[in-house]
Amino acid sequence: MRVLLINTTEVGGGAAIATSRLKEALIDNGVKAKLLVRDKETQSLSTVGLGGGGKSHPAFLWERLSILLANRLSRHHLFDIDIANAGTDVTKLREFKEADIIHLNWINQGMLSIKDLRRILDSGKPIVWTMHDMWEFTGICHYVGDCERYKTGCCECPLLKHPGRHDLSARIYHKKQKLLEGRRIEFVAVSHWLARLAGESRLLRRHTVSVIPNALSVNRFSLKDRTSSRRLLGLPAQKIICFGAVKIDDPRKGFKYLKEALQILIEQGTYKREEMHLVLFGQVKDETVLEDIPVEYTYLGYVADDDQLSTIYAASDVAVIPSLYETFGQTVMEAQACGCLPVTFGGSGQEDIIEHQQNGYLAQYCDAQDLARGIQYAFSSSPDPQMLRANVVKRYSEDVVAHKYIEIYNRLTHSEA
Repeated sequence: MRVLLINTTEVGGGAAIATSRLKEALIDNGVKAKLLVRDKETQSLSTVGLGGGGKSHPAFLWERLSILLANRLSRHHLFDIDIANAGTDVTKLREFKEADIIHLNWINQGMLSIKDLRRILDSGKPIVWTMHDMWEFTGICHYVGDCERYKTGCCECPLLKHPGRHDLSARIYHKKQKLLEGRRIEFVAVSHWLARLAGESRLLRRHTVSVIPNALSVNRFSLKDRTSSRRLLGLPAQKIICFGAVKIDDPRKGFKYLKEALQILIEQGTYKREEMHLVLFGQVKDETVLEDIPVEYTYLGYVADDDQLSTIYAASDVAVIPSLYETFGQTVMEAQACGCLPVTFGGSGQEDIIEHQQNGYLAQYCDAQDLARGIQYAFSSSPDPQMLRANVVKRYSEDVVAHKYIEIYNRLTHSEA
């Protein structure tokens, strides 16, 4: 069986990491899998690049310009939306023609246009489409927030500077509606929360949506000794909290709630300021986010190496992930695989991974007070690192996830025959 996975990037972003891991897992389980990307970033022989260019790629630039013009030259949420008006016709590629299954993933920012997607659907090949966010069932956004217009048909979009009944979101929603009408696509959501939202949408309510989690490369995230890990990172002998994100200052990652929770623990006398130490990792564009942190902290910058990430998790008493919403919750799973207890908000994809006060703590949504209680719970509990890891291996290892997809591939190819 030949499977062609398609994603915009190879390693940049959560969807890219998940797709690359799936590709390797499929290969390890006997599937002839290749990954087609706009931006090839490694030397992997099983990854094919389109010539890249990243954010200087003509299709990416044209899409941003089109959004800018439609928004009357306002940069308002310019990089929070995608309209898929430019991309590449991949159906002409040898890799596409040889594939038995086409597996779409995150295909935005100039990878595939709606016209390109129509060509793929018209090819007659079985299509699997994994949703890593909400773009597939909204007009133009990746995260709906409090907006519920996607349920009936997008318009009056809050991400546009000048929303209206026939705004950009409404026009792209209509194009998606025409694209998907009568099509047979096997949609996959990475969490039950995301699948529920998709099922409520007007675009996908008549389509089947399966749930398959992202895979974790369990051999790349390992249990390590806490004392030696702290020594290696130069951390003090205090209660260690870690927080990491691709962009720490992304408001969606909820860093402000962690700062509030730490201040609450100090003000109510639960812990003294000098008893806690914060470890931060990820990119920071707006350095003001590092102001007013109520405890001493160590900033490690962007960390891409899985072994170093394992060391950070192993050194920590708790991993706090206060995201406003996550379609899955990769860092939650990584922390557990390294024996570190995660504390996060409930209400989104993390609920698939955490059993409250069993293998983590689910705080009330956007409640800094309950987040503080979760940190206190993590400090006072003594979870078995082996148990935390065993649960991840059982549910999210590459082999487990690969076989779930292989079942879908087999069903689709047999039904085509």
